[in-house]
Amino acid sequence: MVVETERDDGVWYECEECGMLLETNGEAEQHEQRCDAEEPSYVQ
Repeated sequence: MVVETERDDGVWYECEECGMLLETNGEAEQHEQRCDAEEPSYVQ
């Protein structure tokens, strides 16, 4: 599930499964569909 969060004076969308931060709701929805619930393999 992706939740809206406020960081660095802006709104981000954070995946509760893997912790990835996304900039737009559209990106968040796409990510939610393909998230494998593991930590991202790259630095955020």
